[in-house]
Amino acid sequence: MLGTNKLALWVCTGAFAVTTVFFNTCIFLMNLMKYKKEKKWSPSETIIMALTAASVLHQLLCYFWMTMDEVDIECHVAQETYTVLLVMTLSLKFTIMWDTGFLTFYYSVKLVTTPNDCYTQIQTIILKHVTMVAFLIPLCGMSTCMPMLAVFHADNQTSGNVDCGVLVPDTLAGNIYEIIYLLLADVLPGVLMAKSCISISVNLALHLRHMKASTNGAHRPKLGSQMRVIQMALSIVFIYAVFFAVDIYVNYQIVVNHENAINLTFLFTSVYTTGTAVVLIYGKRTQWKLLLHDFNVFVDEYPCLTCLKVPEQKTKPSTPVKIKSEKQ
Repeated sequence: MLGTNKLALWVCTGAFAVTTVFFNTCIFLMNLMKYKKEKKWSPSETIIMALTAASVLHQLLCYFWMTMDEVDIECHVAQETYTVLLVMTLSLKFTIMWDTGFLTFYYSVKLVTTPNDCYTQIQTIILKHVTMVAFLIPLCGMSTCMPMLAVFHADNQTSGNVDCGVLVPDTLAGNIYEIIYLLLADVLPGVLMAKSCISISVNLALHLRHMKASTNGAHRPKLGSQMRVIQMALSIVFIYAVFFAVDIYVNYQIVVNHENAINLTFLFTSVYTTGTAVVLIYGKRTQWKLLLHDFNVFVDEYPCLTCLKVPEQKTKPSTPVKIKSEKQ
């Protein structure tokens, strides 16, 4: 059933591929511009740079694989080419999931104060070496996916649909590895995100209750940029939950029903990377305003371009609050 809709999946994935590349490239360039001004990156920006790079590379590789699969109907290209591309794509998917989990973990560390000194020291050590962790995640992803070449069987005929270089777990060792891969690539980063989400939500509820009690309900509590970070973290976790449900279904179809649903995995990974990029763009509103201001200053220098000037929105200053937060 899924194989008969390959063309539709290819078209939809292409649309999300364009949006993924566009949004992630915008985020990448904004971080570069900020680095040129401030000559440094915060840990969150380092993680975001790694996430955007992995998302763009994954999108290019998976869409290239799908395009080759559509064009090369009789599989004239060597199967090893398709297999290597597939393994690289799955390793990048592993990287995206863990980078996202690492980002939500960072947000929870900056927003939530824990009374456990030992746990706090572990968090401090991880954040102190955030760049090293960002490099280790792709290496772990590649080392995790390499066993697929040994325990999976390359087959181009699944449920009556011809696909080139599809890896099928048709042995006991392959099925066991499939479960291990799902635990490492989907479940564990999901647990990390869920734990971070719960910590942020509980901390937010307690903080709002204290603020409401201190103002006696006379004024609406304001969190300013802290609320934006909280919304970002919770939105990322929600998008991941939807993706996780679909990914589990796809892997069930592959392992149990032996149906080729890899194209569906690529589509929803594209949806996930697009949604995550949109959330991160929302978190960069301050930088968008600075870029808009710089653009208007540039336009003012050339009267013939005045028609391109964009009105800038004025925001009211929010009441500062005492909460552990991260500068966006």
